[in-house]
Amino acid sequence: MRAPFPDAGLDNRAGENLEGVPLRGIDSLPAWRNVGYGRRTMSQTSPPPASVNGRPERMRRAMADFVTAVHESYLAQARLLPPAERARLPLLRAGRLTVAAAGARNLHVVATEERLPAPVGQEVEVTGSGDGLEWSLRFFDPVVLPVLGLVAETAGPAPEEVRRVLGIRTYLYHLVVEPGSQLTPHHATHAGTGLASVHAAAARELEAIRAHAAGRQDLVDELAGATTAGLVRAQALLARAIAPADEGVAAAAAATDPQPEALRAALLRALRGPATTREDR
Repeated sequence: MRAPFPDAGLDNRAGENLEGVPLRGIDSLPAWRNVGYGRRTMSQTSPPPASVNGRPERMRRAMADFVTAVHESYLAQARLLPPAERARLPLLRAGRLTVAAAGARNLHVVATEERLPAPVGQEVEVTGSGDGLEWSLRFFDPVVLPVLGLVAETAGPAPEEVRRVLGIRTYLYHLVVEPGSQLTPHHATHAGTGLASVHAAAARELEAIRAHAAGRQDLVDELAGATTAGLVRAQALLARAIAPADEGVAAAAAATDPQPEALRAALLRALRGPATTREDR
């Protein structure tokens, strides 16, 4: 159920520091390219609940507008792609998302295909939709979810820990808004267009890998699933299975913090030969 959120809510964090945390299978948000909002197709189908003093409500409304703008920009960028390529983008394949806005020291925005139970007590849900994409936005802070207060983040954002306390095992994107940042349309446009561009590049690379992995297509399909779900260690193991004798793949997979883009690049080099360049993919 949807309930008022009178005293709790995401702290009024509001500028310059919007950080991309590995977007499922993505290393980080790339250099931004603003292509505008495209058609204004997004809508919030339920407004953020009001609060007594207005401050939590304003923050929730800003976050709801931010998530709407991220998705709108993602879809605007997706419309530039060929139809079949557009259909392979993770957010469009999912169709319906759960987006958790979780306030620890930093503000975390996590989109997943996983479902959360219906809101209870002081929990709040806002729904939105546009161009075939639907989402429910849920708000969590230490009042609603006390364990969030134990996520110190003194050494920087702790996205894995935040996802752990939320119980989210797979995610399609995870953005971090640091203290002092603003939830502006400008930031949202950059996040949405960058996310769509990186997702599209990953999809193209996976198609190229599959085309050159004769007899191992089932492993590549599993790699694609692990990429979408953000299972980085699984991607490393699958890369080794696809090209077990390649030293470059072995090195990328054995890294302390395996990078999905590096794994795919190593696989392409192994399957297509050392002369392969990014433009050839």
